Amino acid sequence: MDRLKLSRIDEELDSSEVAALCFLCREVVNSKRLEGIRDAKELFLRLEEKGLLENDFFLSQLLQTIRRADLLNLLETDSRRPEETDANPGLSDYRVMLYRIYEDMTEENFEKMKFLLSSKLFKRQTQTSNTALDLFVEMEKTGLLSNTNLHELHAVLQELDQQLASTVRRYMQGVTQRPQPRLPSHVSMDYQRVNNTPQPPILSISETAPSYEGQSVCSDAEPSTKPSSLPSTKPSSLPDETEYYALTHKPRGVCVVINNEKFLGAQLRDRAGTQEDEKVLREVFTHLGFTVVVHNNLTAGAMRHELKELGRGNFSDHDALVVCVLSHGEKGCVFGTDEQQVFLREVTQPFTSGRAPTLAGKPKLFFIQACQGSDYQRGSMPCPPRPRLEEDRESSLEEDAGPVRGDTVPWGADFLLGMATVPECKSFRNTVTGSIYIQELCTQLMRSAQSLEKDDILTVLTRVNREVSKRDCLTYKQMPEPKYTLTKKLVLKCV
Repeated sequence: MDRLKLSRIDEELDSSEVAALCFLCREVVNSKRLEGIRDAKELFLRLEEKGLLENDFFLSQLLQTIRRADLLNLLETDSRRPEETDANPGLSDYRVMLYRIYEDMTEENFEKMKFLLSSKLFKRQTQTSNTALDLFVEMEKTGLLSNTNLHELHAVLQELDQQLASTVRRYMQGVTQRPQPRLPSHVSMDYQRVNNTPQPPILSISETAPSYEGQSVCSDAEPSTKPSSLPSTKPSSLPDETEYYALTHKPRGVCVVINNEKFLGAQLRDRAGTQEDEKVLREVFTHLGFTVVVHNNLTAGAMRHELKELGRGNFSDHDALVVCVLSHGEKGCVFGTDEQQVFLREVTQPFTSGRAPTLAGKPKLFFIQACQGSDYQRGSMPCPPRPRLEEDRESSLEEDAGPVRGDTVPWGADFLLGMATVPECKSFRNTVTGSIYIQELCTQLMRSAQSLEKDDILTVLTRVNREVSKRDCLTYKQMPEPKYTLTKKLVLKCV
C-alpha cells in the first residue's frame, strides 16, 4: 500500500485510536509484536509483515470499526466477505463486539467492572488497565474471556448495564443460531459448532456408474480370453458385507487432530478461527466412535515425531485411523509453527502396511485443511456437452499406457486423503466460524451418520465438494479434492 496514504492516516489518529486498532488486530498479529506500539505507523509495519496491507480491505475494516469513515476516502475499498485465506485474514467479529462495548461503557461502569473482577484478576492486572480494552486483554490472558467463553463478561455486564450485556448476548445468539448438524437427543451442544451456510435437508443420493456387463478386463501384458459364460447375477436386497470395511470395535479407532494456530515467525499469520475446526472435529468423531487426541501448535519436528510415534502403536483393537491437520500449507506440504515444511508423504508414510502392520487392510483417513498454493480459483459457467470425437477416444486409450500425470495418491492401500483445495490454490477460513472445508465436512459426516441410507465416505466427500464449490469466498471459489486407494466402502455411523 502507498506509504504516503498510511502516513496521512497516521497523522489523523490519536493515541487512544491507535490503542483501539492494536486491540482489534490481536487476532491477526502476535500480541508480543503489538507491545510498545506508540503510533499507527508502527502498527502498519506489523500489518505489512503479515501481508495485511496488500490491499485496502483489512485497513478499511479497521477504520470503519473505530468510526473514522472520514479517512476511508484515502483508500480504494472493496466489499468482500469475512472469509479469508491463510494469506488474507479479515477482522474478527468477536473483537469488534468487544470494541463496541468499550465505546459504550461509561467511566463509572468501567471502575465498577474492575472492582467486580478484582477477585479473579491480579491486583496489577486491574491497576494497569486504563481502559476496558486493557481489561479485556487481561481477562483473555487469564482465560476468563475468549471468542467461545463469554459467560464471565456477560455476567459482569449484567450487573452494570443491561444494554452492554445485550451486546454480548446478541453475539452469542448469533453464533448459536447458525445452522448446526443434528445430533442424537442425548447430546447437549453449546454454541461451539458453527457453520454460516444454510443447511439443505438430508439427501439420499443414488449414484450411477457405467455398466461393464458382458465385458472382460485384462492387463496390457496379458492376452484377452473370452469367458465361456458369465456368472449369474441376481439382485439382492442386502448389501454384500465383504464390500464394506468392518467397524466393530469400541472405540472404532483414534482420531488425531494437529491444530496449528500460533506461528512463531514473521512469515506466516496466526490462524484465527481454527479452534472452531478443532472443536467440531472433536465432537463429530467422538460421536462416530473414535477416541480424539488433539495436539496444538506443533513445530515441524514435533509433527513428524507425533506421527511416527502414532504409527508405532498397536491398532489390533481398532478398525480405522483418522488424522486431521489444520495449518498453513503449500503444494504438497503443510507447515509447523516454526514455519518449516512437513511434506504430505511424511504425514502418511508412518501408516503404510509395511510400517504399521496392525493397520493393514484398515481404512486410514487424512483430512488436510491448508492452502496448496497461492493461486485463486475462479468460477465459470459450464459448457454444454459436445460429441466425443474418435481421436479423443484414441488419445484417452493411449493414456493408459503412458506416464501418470498429476498428483498420485498416498502409498499403500486403504488410504484416503481429503484435501481442502486442489493443488496450486488457496483454501479459505472464517476467523469466527472456522474453515469452509472442515465445517462442511463435519456437517456432511453427521448427516450421513444419522441417515438411514448407507452412504459411504466417498459419497459424503462428493457432497462436500458440491457444497463447498457453491460458495463464493472473497469473490473466488474453492474446490476440495479427495484422493484415495480405498479397497472397500467405508460407512461411518454414530456409536
